[in-house]
Amino acid sequence: MVEWLALAAISLLSAGLSARFLLASTQRRKAVPHVLEPGGGQGHVFLFDGADLIGASHGGADKDIHDWHGLRERLAEDFPGFPSDPDHVEQRGQIVVTPIDGRNDRDVFCEWVDGIVRVELRRHCAALDGVRRIPDTDPLRLAMDQAPYPVWYLDGDGGIRWCNAAYVMLARKVRGRNPELFDPLFPDTSDIGSPGKKTRISITIGETRTKLWFDVVIVPQDTGCLCYAMDINAVVDAEIAQRNFVQTLAKTFAQLSIGLAIFDRNRQLALFNPALIDLTCLPADFLSSRPEVSSFFDRLRNLNMMPEPKNYGGWRQQMNDLLQAASKGNYQETWSLPSGSVYSVSGRPHPDGAVAFLFEDITAEITLTRRFRSELELGQAVLDHLDAAIAVFASDGSLAFSNAAYHQLWKSDPERSFAQVTILDATRTWQDLCTATPVWGEIRDFVDSRENRVEWEGQVQLRSGANLTCTVSPIQNGSTLISFTTLIDDLARSPAQAEG
Repeated sequence: MVEWLALAAISLLSAGLSARFLLASTQRRKAVPHVLEPGGGQGHVFLFDGADLIGASHGGADKDIHDWHGLRERLAEDFPGFPSDPDHVEQRGQIVVTPIDGRNDRDVFCEWVDGIVRVELRRHCAALDGVRRIPDTDPLRLAMDQAPYPVWYLDGDGGIRWCNAAYVMLARKVRGRNPELFDPLFPDTSDIGSPGKKTRISITIGETRTKLWFDVVIVPQDTGCLCYAMDINAVVDAEIAQRNFVQTLAKTFAQLSIGLAIFDRNRQLALFNPALIDLTCLPADFLSSRPEVSSFFDRLRNLNMMPEPKNYGGWRQQMNDLLQAASKGNYQETWSLPSGSVYSVSGRPHPDGAVAFLFEDITAEITLTRRFRSELELGQAVLDHLDAAIAVFASDGSLAFSNAAYHQLWKSDPERSFAQVTILDATRTWQDLCTATPVWGEIRDFVDSRENRVEWEGQVQLRSGANLTCTVSPIQNGSTLISFTTLIDDLARSPAQAEG
């Protein structure tokens, strides 16, 4: 009998609560206008049992809303943060969904009540205590919501409690039109970095695998953290372009036989090519560590890859002078190394305060030049030991060689003159010291001619009375060799005249 009485009491209590709830719902339907329509009012309520709609304060006005998904589709444009399913509300107890536009005076209040999810669309000016308040025009809220870069607030559990319009736009770009804003776009705060410091992070757009780059900063709060993300895609693209350009330059410079070392405005090695390693014997790991210019030349000196300074105390000053000269573009030196190699080293200024040094091995050229000079000196020594006076004129008529006998005979040394001696100048000198003869004109014509060049001889007489044999011979490349020898009879008469 007691059990029957208890059961009856429970039934009466349940019936009373149901009637009270239905009465309250009916009163709300009469008192609150529809807010899903333009110009709607406030306090529109939906009741859900799981994902199914079991009641609404304006049930007849929204016949197309039958479940949680339908309501979410209706609210997606203005309230993209509306939970994707009622489980989020059950887990959190209460959720306030703010609109994208900070100037909007509405929000959505969701709460879990004894297995039922209650969703209310309300205006900020409405207060639960019945006191009418001014709509939310907080300039800080408006500034944050209209900021040009994503801003969001994470609670202690790592869920998003609030985000601004830029964050929502980014979420739509990455995840589609109706993104789930409760799932953060960016990594967990523990993976971002130290609070207050910028951390470069990328997020991927859907299946395109395209990366978007941001500098993310986290500012800790009492109950969570405020996060900022600044778009740096332009910076990353510029860095990639610069890296590709440097790689292209490196590939180009890799083919050069000239060693290249570029130091940036901070005087650290920014770029080098493989030829530099081969020429200087500097280790690749040392060059890759971006040494300073002083360390670079110190290592060269230690490896005997540059001339030993006479005064090591002035070594640093010499390096400073070297850098200043390179910055002005007038540093050019030839280094003769202890190994016998010879390097041509030049310094050139580069944009933004950078300096480039070029190292070229000119050992072969110097060796060839020295050998050529040695052969010339040997040939000159041979000519100087001949008794005949010899002069060689190039194809353009300029004097190329002459020996000591020539200088003594004609009392002139063309090597001491800065001006170039021509065949005309030479024949005038000869004419001044000889009696009149047509030979000088014939020699001038022969030197200038390019045809019928056959060796011939002529006799000339010095004003002193000595007779000379002048031999004119064509040689290679249009040059002409002219030799003057004294006649044998004059040589025989000279001793007799001396005895008389």
